[in-house]
Amino acid sequence: MKPGPNNLITDVPGLRVGNAQDATLKSGVTVLTADQPFTAAVHVMGGAPGTRETDALAPDRLVQEANALVLSGGSALGLDAASGVADALRAKGLGFQVGSQYVPIVPAAILFDLLNGGNKDWVQNPYNALGRQALENASEIFDLGTQGAGTGATTATLKGGLGSASLTLPTGHTVGALVAVNALGSATVDDSAHFWAAPFEIDGEFGDLGPSPKTGHTAAATKLSSHNTTIAIVATDAALTQAQATRMAVAAHDGMARALVPSHTPFDGDLVFAAATGAKPLADPIADTLTLGHAAALCLSRAIARGVHSASAAENDTLPTWSDRFS
Repeated sequence: MKPGPNNLITDVPGLRVGNAQDATLKSGVTVLTADQPFTAAVHVMGGAPGTRETDALAPDRLVQEANALVLSGGSALGLDAASGVADALRAKGLGFQVGSQYVPIVPAAILFDLLNGGNKDWVQNPYNALGRQALENASEIFDLGTQGAGTGATTATLKGGLGSASLTLPTGHTVGALVAVNALGSATVDDSAHFWAAPFEIDGEFGDLGPSPKTGHTAAATKLSSHNTTIAIVATDAALTQAQATRMAVAAHDGMARALVPSHTPFDGDLVFAAATGAKPLADPIADTLTLGHAAALCLSRAIARGVHSASAAENDTLPTWSDRFS
């Protein structure tokens, strides 16, 4: 397996990602959308999630496809970003058709970034407009780090950020991950520059420092953030049922646990969406589903490290960036 041409989730053909952020607010929104509705699923392992329409993504529900997935800052207030996206999609005549009406399916998840040094003294909720803007900005190429939903993200020891990575598989399928890293735990080992995800790095994509000789120490677990929740999307061009997509999301959580210590705590809302465009059938549903889940976990580990590694400094930051501390 090797990364796709851009090492982004949009290496999955047909997918686009848009970011919008407000530097003063220190928050933002990231939207994943596609040329056509896509099979969508979700799996939550954190104890404090904030979500919209995730119940609709269960395999036994009526609607099996989504028009967009939204990752947002702002805690529960950020869920309004999905309303902005849904309004914009409906204006284009997109969504689940019921008679003459269109109802866009826009599941969303949020992270807590209300104590990150940004100005939160607003009267009108800004996330609806940020959601619309992020959808308008959707493209195959997008920036990582202090962008979109990762704008105000933090970890226990460093500034967080938006990350992405991809892999092309021997089966001919492509898998990618997109993540806003806002973890209670740490992405690096103890106080070092070495990422927990280092064993899975490809082509020096987050510093090429290799694994830490201190791996196994417990200090990282004792430094915890009060700003938590890592929210992610894994995607593929494989033709998956909603049940198979759910299994891919479940498997991807392994990648989160490999890259963030600790993860899936009672105080995180750790969540993984899955998206499958259905362009390429599975030759062997059992073996290929296993491979897709493994690739999703690998991509998510790498995306988490890339998000932290790519973060840039901004005024009133409460934590240093990886580059400022270790470069």
